[in-house]
Amino acid sequence: MKSFTRDELAAFNGKDGKPAYVAYEGAVYDLSESAMWVDGDHEAMHFAGMDLTAEHEDAPHDAYVTDFPQIGVLA
Repeated sequence: MKSFTRDELAAFNGKDGKPAYVAYEGAVYDLSESAMWVDGDHEAMHFAGMDLTAEHEDAPHDAYVTDFPQIGVLA
């Protein structure tokens, strides 16, 4: 499984045809197929290419990100 640095993860921001990847609890997930992540933006509050572990505490839902394919780990 690929290991991503934070800088490498930032390149997968879902914009300009790039995949939308996020990290959560050390795992990197591909959210590109999610209708909730259009152009790497989720509800104008969260953005692809980032580690969202700390931000999830404020989310009004469970960790649905784990329903998507894990494609790597955060270094």
